[in-house]
Amino acid sequence: MKITNKLTKQIDEMRYVTAENAWRYRSILRFFYLQYEKMKYWMYKDEVFEELKKHEEFREYTIDNCKQDLDVLIGWKNLLAIQDTSKVSTVEEFKNKQFRYQLSEYSVEIERLTIRLENIFVESASLEPSLLERIKEELKKLPQMVEEEEREVGSWWSSLNSDFKRLNQNYQDYIRDLYSLKAEELMKTREFLIFKDKFIDYLRDFIKSLQYNSNAIEYILKNLAEADIGKVLEKAFEYEKSIPRIDLEVSEVLIRENIYGRWESLKSWFLGSEGAESEVSKLLNITNEIIRKITRYAAQIAESRNSAANRKEEYKKLCEMFLKCEDINEAHKLSSVAFGIFNMKHIKGEVERNTESINSGIFEEEPCMLSVKPRIRAYREKASRSPINSNEKRKSEMLSRIIKQREEEKKVMDSYIMDDAIDFSKLPRIEPHVRLTLLRWLSKGINASDRRGKTEDGRVFKVESPKNKEDRCTLLSEDGAFEMPAYVIRFEREI
Repeated sequence: MKITNKLTKQIDEMRYVTAENAWRYRSILRFFYLQYEKMKYWMYKDEVFEELKKHEEFREYTIDNCKQDLDVLIGWKNLLAIQDTSKVSTVEEFKNKQFRYQLSEYSVEIERLTIRLENIFVESASLEPSLLERIKEELKKLPQMVEEEEREVGSWWSSLNSDFKRLNQNYQDYIRDLYSLKAEELMKTREFLIFKDKFIDYLRDFIKSLQYNSNAIEYILKNLAEADIGKVLEKAFEYEKSIPRIDLEVSEVLIRENIYGRWESLKSWFLGSEGAESEVSKLLNITNEIIRKITRYAAQIAESRNSAANRKEEYKKLCEMFLKCEDINEAHKLSSVAFGIFNMKHIKGEVERNTESINSGIFEEEPCMLSVKPRIRAYREKASRSPINSNEKRKSEMLSRIIKQREEEKKVMDSYIMDDAIDFSKLPRIEPHVRLTLLRWLSKGINASDRRGKTEDGRVFKVESPKNKEDRCTLLSEDGAFEMPAYVIRFEREI
């Protein structure tokens, strides 16, 4: 026995079988494998999530859990992911990456091992136009298969699926290799220029064949009668059902789903389904993008080569000029012209110029003063200090005005005092402001416990209630009449 690196290395693809969340990982990969058997190789995250949510075990499963599980399987190399940029129209849509996921070859083999199926038939990746020709010819035979025996239909169905499977796998593997990091690095090297033309011619030949044959296949599929398709698929089902299988029982439902699923995958590959873009269109766009990428890298390499050649002559000429300098000062001057100032500060500001001339030099214009603030967090502008304004004059004027107003009010109020008292029942028609002052004094006296109060000028008074509670009076004023009890405000004489 020979011990090699392949024998001793750890197989990361087997981790999902024994990991902590193996029941989730195995369910996901089993769904991928079942779709793989129906020739549906690429799937989106939403499709996987919708299928898992149909089962009771995934009742509390979320879309975030699904994304995490898919990322784990990608890290273990069980799944391959390619960003789908076919319908990206904005930068935000490009940032919100939409991936298509596919089973890796190791995962296919592992899943087949778990359900005791045959090994996968793997060939080197290539783009074979002959497979498209063979698929087209096989589809032309479909109306003839209606009258053939089940054995002939089964052979025709197997040949058609084999060619379609090889075409699908080959283009996927080939495109995957072209999108790998190794291919990206190789395209950026000068050695790749040798193979560039041959590579582009190979891809363009495939595009021409794909366009021609896909159009023919699309025409054939659209003109096939649904009745003929149903009869042929039923014969293929009867043939598959009649094949004896050792140590493996497959239900008729699974066989029928497999056959019809493969036919739907073939149709959607060329025609698309439910408004989705067909795989043919995606393959054409991807191949054209690869050609553009190769051409772009080749142009960059050629440009850098020419640029380096031109710069080389410039540097040689510059070195000769420095060697001809007489002293270091002349060399400094030449350096300032050739390279400019090494440590330059650019100061921008909104300055009003005296002239709009673009030929005016900096020394010909008037200088201006600019305040520069330090750019540190601890810097705070000093608050401007202003002296407190004196309001003595305004206060004295206001005080004198208030005193004068109160003296006038006192004279008016004194005119209503008779025998040191104001009897509300004997008052004549009064002004509204007099009524307010009298009612204010009355309120002070009534609310006091001893029914005494003091006016604004310091005189003490006492409120006397009417001797008869039913005695009432009416205060007449310009704005109306006010009915109230006949109170008396009696002023106390100063001792």
